[in-house]
Amino acid sequence: MVDRLRVSGFRGIRDIEINLQRVTLFIGTNNSGKTSVMKALQLALGDYSRYLSDEDFHIASDDTRCEEIIVDIRVVPVDEDGKRNSSFSENWTLEFGDRIRAEANRYQFLALRTIARPDKVKGGFAVEHYALDQWPDSSRKDEKPRKENQIRRRYDALPFISVDAQRDIHQELRDKRSFVGKVLSSVEYEESEIRQLEEMIAEINREAVEKSEPLRGLKKQLDALNQSFEGSGQTELTPFPKKIRDLSKRFSIHFGESDKSSFSMEYHGMGTRSWASMLTVKAFTELMADNHEKEAKSFFPVIAVEEPESHLHPNAQRTLYQQLTKDPRGQVVISTHSPYLPAISSLCEIRGLKRTAEGVRVTSLVSGLSPEEINMLRREVMRFRGEMLFAKALILVEGPTEEQLVPAMFELYHGCSAFEKGVNCICVNGKNYKPFLMFASSFGIPVCIVSDNDGTTKTEVTSLVKKIRQKPGIRLDRQVFSLQFLSKGNDMEHELLNVVQLRKEIIEALVAMKTGGNTRHAKAKRKELQKMSEEDLLREMGNSKPAYAGFLSDVIIRNPNGKETDELIPDALIKAFERIKSWIEL
Repeated sequence: MVDRLRVSGFRGIRDIEINLQRVTLFIGTNNSGKTSVMKALQLALGDYSRYLSDEDFHIASDDTRCEEIIVDIRVVPVDEDGKRNSSFSENWTLEFGDRIRAEANRYQFLALRTIARPDKVKGGFAVEHYALDQWPDSSRKDEKPRKENQIRRRYDALPFISVDAQRDIHQELRDKRSFVGKVLSSVEYEESEIRQLEEMIAEINREAVEKSEPLRGLKKQLDALNQSFEGSGQTELTPFPKKIRDLSKRFSIHFGESDKSSFSMEYHGMGTRSWASMLTVKAFTELMADNHEKEAKSFFPVIAVEEPESHLHPNAQRTLYQQLTKDPRGQVVISTHSPYLPAISSLCEIRGLKRTAEGVRVTSLVSGLSPEEINMLRREVMRFRGEMLFAKALILVEGPTEEQLVPAMFELYHGCSAFEKGVNCICVNGKNYKPFLMFASSFGIPVCIVSDNDGTTKTEVTSLVKKIRQKPGIRLDRQVFSLQFLSKGNDMEHELLNVVQLRKEIIEALVAMKTGGNTRHAKAKRKELQKMSEEDLLREMGNSKPAYAGFLSDVIIRNPNGKETDELIPDALIKAFERIKSWIEL
């Protein structure tokens, strides 16, 4: 398994190190570096060197361009469960030879370095591959590779197979370099099988012509060509390929609910065509694996798939992910924008990429969590909240009422929607903040809690946050965390009515909710609500939540009473919005 990857000076990546799993899922917003990591792997193991350009060399904040790109990978022996073994098997020892090294604890590894530089003599770029004598602990520039360790051939047993986001099985059927083209080019038959098949095809062609009046007429006219060949020529019509070697030229794929209702891939949507394209990669990989097995040779492909979810609905995304990752014949690296794929993956397989002022940063689940804590994260967060992984900041609130109101208030305060700026508001259903804080801290997502302040809530929440802060690897300082409480003794309903004084807005929301926009009943219902005391109105809000919150959100956005912005938003939320503004660009 390739368990470590280090990249320096490549595209937007100045310097990163990533621990990889047998299946690794890269997540992150656009331009966070996911594709760059994939291409760095391709530079080290595949054919990306022929695509190198000036733009691939990192440009620092002071506008200086890196003089070289360095990509290091470490290959280690593992068992079927992905646990590291102490030594390579005999086949892999033969494959890697004397380039295998051992750590102080005698655990073996193969360290490979790829260096790319502009070739100032010949033009273009020079790419060199080396084996390293040790895996550096810190900077990959600490150890200069020895000239005698240069590798002049690619390891065929460790191929890199790339599936980019622009895939289309219909286009690939005509491309011999595509994966389906490579599968077709490997089709072979015995001589006796070829003769038998071609005899069958010849018979089918004769029948197809004889039973068609237009084809018989065409043959009759084309037979006149024999005048140019002194009467010895003969026309042969072949609706079907005459020679087995030509089968791939007219090869097509049909798909449908049954063989009688199937139709060609060119008439299917992009989702089906993209899905089929990825499955041909799996077929090609299995074919290569079988061929290596027959020859008793080692084989371990690294398959990189960009955005497998493209053009697919959520259930299809989940199915495809399982097809790609179940019992892989090698290692699978996937980049995605889908919240559904992380939700069904193992949490330890997820790697988050974030672009910061210092460069690209890699995040992953903090170590040291108990099995129950990991199950809690899967149950409470990933099952329904996978979109959290793509947020720039989170606002955590107690209930669904706040979950509807806060985005409206954010939009009113900042003049833009929360999702537009990558801010997610999430209801934790009470005081269940722990899994969300642990998850967000693992993946470097800043969090604001806006909590009720009734009863003992403040004491409970403050104590909970204090305990979470003590966990190793959890960061909850001012740069990434804020805890705000409503006024003392208040939940959200009391705060809105008694402190923010939104009585008129609340009545308008309740009228809209109860009358469904019927203007004939609205006047009477408004009068009824206006006569209510504060306690009765609070009771009405409590009986109607969270339904009224959606209507109140609309009223707040419209602001029919022409209030100032800070007159419509609780002070705790204003503080939260300002803190978020200091974290991300708004």
